[in-house]
Amino acid sequence: MTSITAYEPGASQLLMGNEAIARGALEAGLGFASAYPGTPSSEILGSLAEVAGEMDIHVEWSVNEKVALEAAAAASFAGVRAIVAMKQNGLNVASDFLMNLNLTGTNAGLVLVLCDDPSALSSTNEQDSRPIAKWAELPLLEPATFQEAMDMTKWAFELSEEIKNVCLIRSVTRVSHARGDVRLGELVPPSRQARFAPTALGQFTPYLVSLKHTLLHQKVNKTRGLFESSP
Repeated sequence: MTSITAYEPGASQLLMGNEAIARGALEAGLGFASAYPGTPSSEILGSLAEVAGEMDIHVEWSVNEKVALEAAAAASFAGVRAIVAMKQNGLNVASDFLMNLNLTGTNAGLVLVLCDDPSALSSTNEQDSRPIAKWAELPLLEPATFQEAMDMTKWAFELSEEIKNVCLIRSVTRVSHARGDVRLGELVPPSRQARFAPTALGQFTPYLVSLKHTLLHQKVNKTRGLFESSP
């Protein structure tokens, strides 16, 4: 794999789609990354692991996708921008937590990258993950080029912080594992100063569900406007 920190801003470089996603996260000031390995998503965390020391970010392989999402959510709650990556099968494992996290909301930017595998080139099933966005009432970005893979990932952190919720990115094998030219931006040092503050964010009891769901609908409406004015 290519070192995703080796090139100057403004340079045009040949990157794998997963490397472009990882680079976009670094340009957004990423501080935490987690994943469970599975083709075609594995290179996202692999690329970040190679530069973890250089960029002062925490990178970890988790025991499963649900734990990976939980760990990334904890980083977000503490004010650290986080990304979590998994393939389509892993979304099924993580969905139990995701369907509560969407109501709880987040703090710092939290991006969930889903890598689908049309034609099941290395999977036991074919699954389109896009309906999960409607099901969970969360925004989803779908890059069609390598430049979009980087730029959308970078913007997804901003969107997540605007609406205080998870932002999904959906890639596919032929984006994640192909290569193309990407014009690079500035690398941003991460904010690793995690702080837990006593707030209502993590307090979740049945009487709050209706209120939280109403707030989620408000976030969806806000997202529509942000999409219309996006770069």
